[in-house]
Amino acid sequence: MDRTIAPELKKIESIEFVEPKVYPVNDKVNLYWMKEVPNETARVELYFDGGTINGKKGTSSFVNGLLLSGNSVTNSIKINHQIDLLGGFFESGITTEGSAMSVYALRENMPELLTFLKKCISEMDCQEKEINELVQDKKQKFQVNLQKTRFLAQREFQKRIFASDIKYSQIVTPDYYENVNRIELQNFFDDNYLNGLTKIAVVGNFEEKQIQDIIQLFQPWACKKDLKYISDMQNEAGNFHIVKGDAMQSAVRVGRILFNKKHADYHDFMILNTILGDYFGSRLMTNIREDKGYTYGIGSMVAEYNNFGYFMIGTEVGKEVKDNTLVEIKMEFEILQKELVPEEELGLVQNYLLGQLLKSADGAYSMMDLYLSAQVHDKDLNFYNEEIKHIQEISPKRIQELAQKYLNWEDMTIVSAG
Repeated sequence: MDRTIAPELKKIESIEFVEPKVYPVNDKVNLYWMKEVPNETARVELYFDGGTINGKKGTSSFVNGLLLSGNSVTNSIKINHQIDLLGGFFESGITTEGSAMSVYALRENMPELLTFLKKCISEMDCQEKEINELVQDKKQKFQVNLQKTRFLAQREFQKRIFASDIKYSQIVTPDYYENVNRIELQNFFDDNYLNGLTKIAVVGNFEEKQIQDIIQLFQPWACKKDLKYISDMQNEAGNFHIVKGDAMQSAVRVGRILFNKKHADYHDFMILNTILGDYFGSRLMTNIREDKGYTYGIGSMVAEYNNFGYFMIGTEVGKEVKDNTLVEIKMEFEILQKELVPEEELGLVQNYLLGQLLKSADGAYSMMDLYLSAQVHDKDLNFYNEEIKHIQEISPKRIQELAQKYLNWEDMTIVSAG
Protein backbone atom coordinates (compact mmCIF):
# COMPACT_ATOMS: atom_id res chain seq x y z
CA MET A 1 0.00 0.00 0.00
CA ASP A 2 1.40 3.38 -1.04
CA ARG A 3 0.24 5.77 1.69
CA THR A 4 1.30 8.80 -0.35
CA ILE A 5 -1.64 8.14 -2.68
CA ALA A 6 -5.13 9.04 -1.42
CA PRO A 7 -7.80 6.32 -1.60
CA GLU A 8 -10.02 6.41 -4.66
CA LEU A 9 -13.35 8.13 -4.15
CA LYS A 10 -16.24 5.84 -4.99
CA LYS A 11 -19.82 6.78 -5.70
CA ILE A 12 -22.30 5.22 -3.29
CA GLU A 13 -24.65 3.02 -5.33
CA SER A 14 -26.24 0.91 -2.60
CA ILE A 15 -25.76 -0.49 0.89
CA GLU A 16 -25.55 -4.23 1.52
CA PHE A 17 -28.05 -4.53 4.34
CA VAL A 18 -28.49 -7.58 6.54
CA GLU A 19 -32.17 -8.36 6.96
CA PRO A 20 -33.33 -9.61 10.37
CA LYS A 21 -34.94 -13.02 10.66
CA VAL A 22 -38.68 -12.90 11.28
CA TYR A 23 -40.53 -15.28 13.62
CA PRO A 24 -44.28 -15.30 14.36
CA VAL A 25 -45.25 -14.83 18.00
CA ASN A 26 -48.90 -15.22 17.06
CA ASP A 27 -50.88 -14.38 13.91
CA LYS A 28 -50.71 -10.62 14.73
CA VAL A 29 -47.24 -10.22 16.27
CA ASN A 30 -43.71 -10.96 15.01
CA LEU A 31 -40.24 -11.18 16.55
CA TYR A 32 -37.36 -9.68 14.52
CA TRP A 33 -33.85 -11.01 15.20
CA MET A 34 -30.53 -9.53 14.08
CA LYS A 35 -27.77 -11.98 15.03
CA GLU A 36 -24.67 -10.39 13.48
CA VAL A 37 -23.21 -8.70 16.59
CA PRO A 38 -19.37 -8.85 16.85
CA ASN A 39 -19.35 -8.73 20.66
CA GLU A 40 -21.18 -10.13 23.68
CA THR A 41 -23.76 -7.34 24.05
CA ALA A 42 -27.48 -7.75 23.37
CA ARG A 43 -30.67 -5.72 23.24
CA VAL A 44 -34.31 -6.81 23.44
CA GLU A 45 -37.10 -4.34 22.72
CA LEU A 46 -40.79 -4.92 23.40
CA TYR A 47 -43.38 -2.72 21.69
CA PHE A 48 -46.90 -2.23 23.02
CA ASP A 49 -50.22 -0.62 22.14
CA GLY A 50 -49.67 1.78 25.02
CA GLY A 51 -49.54 5.22 23.39
CA THR A 52 -51.24 8.40 24.55
CA ILE A 53 -54.17 7.93 22.14
CA ASN A 54 -55.28 5.04 24.34
CA GLY A 55 -57.17 5.60 27.59
CA LYS A 56 -57.78 8.91 29.30
CA LYS A 57 -55.22 11.70 29.03
CA GLY A 58 -52.17 11.05 31.18
CA THR A 59 -53.01 7.40 31.90
CA SER A 60 -50.50 5.95 29.43
CA SER A 61 -47.64 7.99 30.89
CA PHE A 62 -48.42 6.92 34.46
CA VAL A 63 -48.67 3.23 33.59
CA ASN A 64 -45.39 3.34 31.68
CA GLY A 65 -43.77 4.91 34.73
CA LEU A 66 -45.10 2.14 37.00
CA LEU A 67 -43.87 -0.88 35.04
CA LEU A 68 -41.13 -1.70 37.56
CA SER A 69 -43.00 -0.42 40.62
CA GLY A 70 -43.57 -3.93 42.01
CA ASN A 71 -46.34 -5.15 44.29
CA SER A 72 -47.01 -5.94 47.95
CA VAL A 73 -44.04 -8.34 48.05
CA THR A 74 -41.36 -6.34 46.25
CA ASN A 75 -40.81 -2.72 45.21
CA SER A 76 -39.01 -0.64 42.59
CA ILE A 77 -35.81 -0.35 44.66
CA LYS A 78 -35.41 -4.13 44.97
CA ILE A 79 -36.27 -4.68 41.30
CA ASN A 80 -33.72 -2.15 40.06
CA HIS A 81 -31.09 -3.57 42.41
CA GLN A 82 -31.56 -7.00 40.85
CA ILE A 83 -31.29 -5.53 37.35
CA ASP A 84 -27.98 -3.95 38.38
CA LEU A 85 -26.71 -7.27 39.74
CA LEU A 86 -27.37 -8.85 36.35
CA GLY A 87 -25.51 -6.04 34.62
CA GLY A 88 -28.65 -4.92 32.84
CA PHE A 89 -30.14 -1.61 31.82
CA PHE A 90 -33.88 -1.04 31.43
CA GLU A 91 -35.68 1.93 29.93
CA SER A 92 -39.23 2.55 28.78
CA GLY A 93 -41.06 5.31 27.01
CA ILE A 94 -44.24 6.28 25.21
CA THR A 95 -45.19 7.97 21.97
CA THR A 96 -48.56 9.09 20.68
CA GLU A 97 -49.37 5.73 19.10
CA GLY A 98 -47.33 3.25 21.12
CA SER A 99 -44.96 2.45 23.96
CA ALA A 100 -41.80 0.41 24.31
CA MET A 101 -39.40 -1.22 26.76
CA SER A 102 -35.70 -1.70 25.97
CA VAL A 103 -33.45 -4.12 27.84
CA TYR A 104 -29.65 -4.09 27.43
CA ALA A 105 -27.28 -6.69 28.89
CA LEU A 106 -24.49 -9.10 28.12
CA ARG A 107 -25.78 -11.94 25.98
CA GLU A 108 -25.20 -14.57 28.67
CA ASN A 109 -27.24 -12.62 31.24
CA MET A 110 -30.14 -11.70 28.98
CA PRO A 111 -32.28 -14.88 29.44
CA GLU A 112 -32.24 -14.59 33.24
CA LEU A 113 -32.85 -10.83 33.08
CA LEU A 114 -35.83 -11.18 30.72
CA THR A 115 -37.38 -13.89 32.89
CA PHE A 116 -36.99 -11.69 35.96
CA LEU A 117 -38.45 -8.61 34.25
CA LYS A 118 -41.36 -10.60 32.81
CA LYS A 119 -42.27 -11.79 36.30
CA CYS A 120 -41.93 -8.33 37.89
CA ILE A 121 -43.98 -6.59 35.23
CA SER A 122 -46.68 -9.28 35.10
CA GLU A 123 -47.17 -9.01 38.85
CA MET A 124 -47.20 -5.21 39.00
CA ASP A 125 -50.40 -4.15 40.79
CA CYS A 126 -50.28 -0.33 40.93
CA GLN A 127 -49.47 0.09 44.61
CA GLU A 128 -50.92 3.30 46.09
CA LYS A 129 -47.54 4.27 47.58
CA GLU A 130 -45.80 4.01 44.20
CA ILE A 131 -48.65 5.87 42.49
CA ASN A 132 -48.50 8.72 45.01
CA GLU A 133 -44.74 9.07 44.61
CA LEU A 134 -45.06 9.10 40.83
CA VAL A 135 -47.90 11.63 41.00
CA GLN A 136 -45.82 14.00 43.11
CA ASP A 137 -42.81 13.61 40.82
CA LYS A 138 -44.79 14.20 37.63
CA LYS A 139 -46.78 17.05 39.18
CA GLN A 140 -43.61 18.85 40.21
CA LYS A 141 -41.99 18.39 36.78
CA PHE A 142 -45.20 19.59 35.13
CA GLN A 143 -45.25 22.78 37.19
CA VAL A 144 -41.59 23.42 36.33
CA ASN A 145 -42.25 22.80 32.63
CA LEU A 146 -45.15 25.25 32.65
CA GLN A 147 -42.56 28.00 33.19
CA LYS A 148 -40.74 27.06 29.96
CA THR A 149 -41.86 28.67 26.74
CA ARG A 150 -40.76 25.70 24.63
CA PHE A 151 -43.04 23.42 26.69
CA LEU A 152 -45.99 25.80 26.33
CA ALA A 153 -45.41 26.17 22.59
CA GLN A 154 -45.13 22.43 22.02
CA ARG A 155 -48.36 21.73 23.95
CA GLU A 156 -50.25 24.31 21.92
CA PHE A 157 -48.69 23.05 18.70
CA GLN A 158 -49.89 19.52 19.52
CA LYS A 159 -53.44 20.80 20.02
CA ARG A 160 -53.41 22.67 16.71
CA ILE A 161 -51.47 20.25 14.51
CA PHE A 162 -53.78 17.38 15.53
CA ALA A 163 -56.87 19.59 15.65
CA SER A 164 -59.13 17.15 13.78
CA ASP A 165 -58.79 14.30 16.30
CA ILE A 166 -59.33 14.58 20.06
CA LYS A 167 -57.25 11.49 20.91
CA TYR A 168 -54.14 12.87 19.26
CA SER A 169 -54.62 16.48 20.37
CA GLN A 170 -55.39 15.86 24.05
CA ILE A 171 -52.83 17.21 26.52
CA VAL A 172 -52.45 16.73 30.27
CA THR A 173 -53.82 19.56 32.41
CA PRO A 174 -53.05 20.30 36.09
CA ASP A 175 -56.34 18.82 37.30
CA TYR A 176 -55.34 15.34 36.13
CA TYR A 177 -52.81 14.97 38.93
CA GLU A 178 -55.58 15.41 41.48
CA ASN A 179 -57.71 12.62 39.99
CA VAL A 180 -55.39 9.70 39.23
CA ASN A 181 -57.48 6.55 39.48
CA ARG A 182 -55.78 3.30 40.46
CA ILE A 183 -58.46 1.13 38.82
CA GLU A 184 -58.09 3.01 35.52
CA LEU A 185 -54.32 2.51 35.63
CA GLN A 186 -54.65 -1.21 36.34
CA ASN A 187 -57.20 -1.70 33.56
CA PHE A 188 -54.99 0.16 31.09
CA PHE A 189 -52.02 -1.99 32.12
CA ASP A 190 -54.01 -5.21 31.67
CA ASP A 191 -55.40 -4.21 28.27
CA ASN A 192 -52.44 -2.45 26.69
CA TYR A 193 -49.45 -4.29 28.17
CA LEU A 194 -50.44 -7.75 29.38
CA ASN A 195 -52.52 -8.12 26.19
CA GLY A 196 -50.95 -5.42 24.05
CA LEU A 197 -47.53 -6.60 22.82
CA THR A 198 -47.24 -5.63 19.13
CA LYS A 199 -43.68 -6.75 18.23
CA ILE A 200 -40.34 -7.89 19.64
CA ALA A 201 -36.92 -6.83 18.30
CA VAL A 202 -33.82 -8.79 19.34
CA VAL A 203 -30.20 -7.90 18.57
CA GLY A 204 -27.58 -10.32 19.82
CA ASN A 205 -25.60 -13.45 18.98
CA PHE A 206 -28.10 -15.88 20.48
CA GLU A 207 -28.79 -19.52 19.67
CA GLU A 208 -31.98 -20.43 17.81
CA LYS A 209 -33.40 -22.09 20.93
CA GLN A 210 -32.92 -18.90 22.94
CA ILE A 211 -35.01 -16.99 20.39
CA GLN A 212 -37.75 -19.59 20.72
CA ASP A 213 -37.52 -19.22 24.51
CA ILE A 214 -38.03 -15.44 24.20
CA ILE A 215 -41.09 -16.04 22.00
CA GLN A 216 -42.52 -18.51 24.51
CA LEU A 217 -41.78 -16.15 27.42
CA PHE A 218 -43.66 -13.17 25.99
CA GLN A 219 -46.30 -14.95 23.89
CA PRO A 220 -48.97 -14.52 26.62
CA TRP A 221 -48.65 -10.73 26.20
CA ALA A 222 -49.10 -10.78 22.42
CA CYS A 223 -51.89 -8.61 21.01
CA LYS A 224 -54.75 -10.60 19.50
CA LYS A 225 -56.55 -7.80 17.65
CA ASP A 226 -55.87 -5.71 14.56
CA LEU A 227 -54.68 -2.23 15.47
CA LYS A 228 -56.23 0.69 13.61
CA TYR A 229 -54.84 4.22 13.40
CA ILE A 230 -56.28 7.40 11.97
CA SER A 231 -55.31 8.40 8.43
CA ASP A 232 -57.19 11.62 7.72
CA MET A 233 -55.53 14.11 10.07
CA GLN A 234 -55.98 17.86 9.50
CA ASN A 235 -54.05 20.66 11.21
CA GLU A 236 -55.58 24.00 12.17
CA ALA A 237 -53.81 26.60 10.06
CA GLY A 238 -53.24 30.07 11.50
CA ASN A 239 -51.17 32.03 14.01
CA PHE A 240 -51.53 31.25 17.73
CA HIS A 241 -49.68 32.88 20.62
CA ILE A 242 -49.44 31.83 24.30
CA VAL A 243 -48.71 34.79 26.55
CA LYS A 244 -46.05 34.37 29.24
CA GLY A 245 -45.24 37.89 30.36
CA ASP A 246 -42.09 37.21 32.39
CA ALA A 247 -40.33 35.20 29.66
CA MET A 248 -37.11 36.53 28.15
CA GLN A 249 -37.40 34.23 25.14
CA SER A 250 -40.18 33.19 22.80
CA ALA A 251 -40.54 29.63 21.52
CA VAL A 252 -41.69 29.22 17.94
CA ARG A 253 -43.22 26.22 16.17
CA VAL A 254 -44.28 26.23 12.51
CA GLY A 255 -45.65 23.17 10.72
CA ARG A 256 -48.36 21.27 8.95
CA ILE A 257 -49.74 17.75 8.55
CA LEU A 258 -47.80 15.87 5.91
CA PHE A 259 -46.98 12.22 5.16
CA ASN A 260 -44.72 9.33 6.15
CA LYS A 261 -42.54 6.81 4.30
CA LYS A 262 -45.51 5.40 2.38
CA HIS A 263 -45.90 8.58 0.30
CA ALA A 264 -44.35 8.94 -3.16
CA ASP A 265 -42.92 12.39 -2.32
CA TYR A 266 -41.29 11.29 0.97
CA HIS A 267 -37.70 10.76 -0.23
CA ASP A 268 -37.54 13.99 -2.19
CA PHE A 269 -39.23 16.07 0.49
CA MET A 270 -36.64 14.89 3.03
CA ILE A 271 -33.94 16.35 0.75
CA LEU A 272 -35.87 19.63 0.60
CA ASN A 273 -36.25 19.53 4.39
CA THR A 274 -32.47 19.08 4.81
CA ILE A 275 -31.75 22.10 2.62
CA LEU A 276 -34.26 24.15 4.59
CA GLY A 277 -33.38 23.24 8.16
CA ASP A 278 -32.11 19.73 8.91
CA TYR A 279 -28.33 20.19 9.08
CA PHE A 280 -25.98 22.78 10.55
CA GLY A 281 -25.39 24.49 7.22
CA SER A 282 -29.10 24.70 6.39
CA ARG A 283 -30.75 27.87 5.15
CA LEU A 284 -32.62 28.46 8.39
CA MET A 285 -29.43 28.11 10.44
CA THR A 286 -27.45 30.31 8.05
CA ASN A 287 -30.08 33.04 8.07
CA ILE A 288 -31.57 33.08 11.57
CA ARG A 289 -28.53 31.99 13.61
CA GLU A 290 -25.46 33.01 11.62
CA ASP A 291 -26.67 36.16 9.84
CA LYS A 292 -29.33 37.53 12.21
CA GLY A 293 -28.13 36.14 15.54
CA TYR A 294 -31.72 35.56 16.68
CA THR A 295 -31.11 32.07 18.11
CA TYR A 296 -28.54 29.47 19.13
CA GLY A 297 -30.27 26.90 16.96
CA ILE A 298 -33.19 26.31 14.61
CA GLY A 299 -34.17 23.17 12.78
CA SER A 300 -36.85 21.46 10.75
CA MET A 301 -38.01 17.87 10.87
CA VAL A 302 -40.64 15.38 9.75
CA ALA A 303 -42.35 13.33 12.48
CA GLU A 304 -43.91 10.05 11.34
CA TYR A 305 -46.94 8.13 12.57
CA ASN A 306 -48.51 4.91 11.32
CA ASN A 307 -50.69 6.53 8.65
CA PHE A 308 -49.52 10.15 8.39
CA GLY A 309 -46.76 12.54 9.43
CA TYR A 310 -46.15 16.20 10.08
CA PHE A 311 -43.51 18.78 9.21
CA MET A 312 -42.26 21.17 11.90
CA ILE A 313 -39.76 23.98 12.40
CA GLY A 314 -38.74 24.73 15.98
CA THR A 315 -36.60 27.36 17.69
CA GLU A 316 -36.32 29.67 20.71
CA VAL A 317 -35.49 33.33 20.05
CA GLY A 318 -35.31 36.63 21.92
CA LYS A 319 -38.83 37.88 22.60
CA GLU A 320 -38.19 41.11 20.73
CA VAL A 321 -37.33 39.26 17.48
CA LYS A 322 -40.10 36.65 17.47
CA ASP A 323 -42.07 38.38 14.70
CA ASN A 324 -38.91 38.99 12.67
CA THR A 325 -38.07 35.30 12.95
CA LEU A 326 -41.41 34.32 11.46
CA VAL A 327 -40.88 36.79 8.64
CA GLU A 328 -37.51 35.21 7.87
CA ILE A 329 -38.91 31.65 7.94
CA LYS A 330 -41.65 32.67 5.52
CA MET A 331 -39.06 34.33 3.31
CA GLU A 332 -37.02 31.11 3.15
CA PHE A 333 -40.15 29.24 2.04
CA GLU A 334 -40.70 31.77 -0.73
CA ILE A 335 -37.08 31.67 -1.93
CA LEU A 336 -37.30 27.88 -2.30
CA GLN A 337 -40.55 28.30 -4.22
CA LYS A 338 -39.24 31.00 -6.59
CA GLU A 339 -35.54 30.18 -7.09
CA LEU A 340 -33.75 26.99 -8.07
CA VAL A 341 -31.31 25.59 -5.51
CA PRO A 342 -27.72 26.14 -6.77
CA GLU A 343 -25.98 22.97 -7.93
CA GLU A 344 -23.12 23.55 -5.47
CA GLU A 345 -25.50 23.69 -2.48
CA LEU A 346 -27.44 20.66 -3.71
CA GLY A 347 -24.20 18.69 -4.15
CA LEU A 348 -23.17 19.48 -0.58
CA VAL A 349 -26.53 18.30 0.77
CA GLN A 350 -26.43 15.15 -1.36
CA ASN A 351 -23.01 14.21 0.02
CA TYR A 352 -24.14 15.00 3.56
CA LEU A 353 -27.26 12.82 3.28
CA LEU A 354 -25.34 9.90 1.78
CA GLY A 355 -22.77 10.13 4.57
CA GLN A 356 -25.50 10.24 7.23
CA LEU A 357 -27.19 7.19 5.72
CA LEU A 358 -23.93 5.22 5.71
CA LYS A 359 -23.33 6.23 9.31
CA SER A 360 -26.84 5.17 10.34
CA ALA A 361 -26.30 1.71 8.81
CA ASP A 362 -23.11 0.94 10.76
CA GLY A 363 -23.60 -2.30 12.68
CA ALA A 364 -26.41 -4.63 13.72
CA TYR A 365 -28.00 -2.25 16.23
CA SER A 366 -28.22 0.56 13.69
CA MET A 367 -29.51 -1.73 10.95
CA MET A 368 -32.23 -3.02 13.24
CA ASP A 369 -33.27 0.58 14.00
CA LEU A 370 -33.42 1.33 10.26
CA TYR A 371 -35.40 -1.83 9.61
CA LEU A 372 -37.97 -1.10 12.32
CA SER A 373 -38.36 2.48 11.06
CA ALA A 374 -39.23 1.11 7.61
CA GLN A 375 -41.17 -1.96 8.74
CA VAL A 376 -43.83 0.06 10.56
CA HIS A 377 -44.72 1.55 7.16
CA ASP A 378 -44.71 -1.83 5.36
CA LYS A 379 -41.24 -1.27 3.85
CA ASP A 380 -38.05 -3.30 4.02
CA LEU A 381 -34.38 -2.29 4.07
CA ASN A 382 -34.39 -1.77 0.30
CA PHE A 383 -36.29 1.44 1.11
CA TYR A 384 -32.92 3.01 1.96
CA ASN A 385 -31.35 2.01 -1.34
CA GLU A 386 -34.31 3.71 -3.00
CA GLU A 387 -33.40 6.74 -0.88
CA ILE A 388 -29.85 6.68 -2.26
CA LYS A 389 -31.25 6.72 -5.79
CA HIS A 390 -33.51 9.68 -5.01
CA ILE A 391 -30.63 11.61 -3.41
CA GLN A 392 -28.42 11.09 -6.44
CA GLU A 393 -31.07 11.86 -9.06
CA ILE A 394 -33.03 14.77 -7.58
CA SER A 395 -32.95 18.04 -9.51
CA PRO A 396 -33.28 21.68 -8.41
CA LYS A 397 -36.53 21.85 -10.39
CA ARG A 398 -38.01 18.95 -8.44
CA ILE A 399 -37.08 20.65 -5.15
CA GLN A 400 -38.76 23.86 -6.31
CA GLU A 401 -41.94 21.94 -7.24
CA LEU A 402 -42.09 20.33 -3.78
CA ALA A 403 -41.60 23.72 -2.08
CA GLN A 404 -44.45 25.15 -4.11
CA LYS A 405 -46.64 22.19 -3.18
CA TYR A 406 -45.90 21.78 0.53
CA LEU A 407 -44.33 25.00 1.88
CA ASN A 408 -47.25 27.41 1.59
CA TRP A 409 -47.48 29.78 4.55
CA GLU A 410 -51.30 29.75 4.58
CA ASP A 411 -51.24 25.97 5.23
CA MET A 412 -49.06 26.27 8.33
CA THR A 413 -49.91 26.04 12.01
CA ILE A 414 -47.84 28.83 13.58
CA VAL A 415 -47.47 28.76 17.36
CA SER A 416 -45.41 30.98 19.64
CA ALA A 417 -45.13 31.29 23.41
CA GLY A 418 -43.51 34.09 25.36
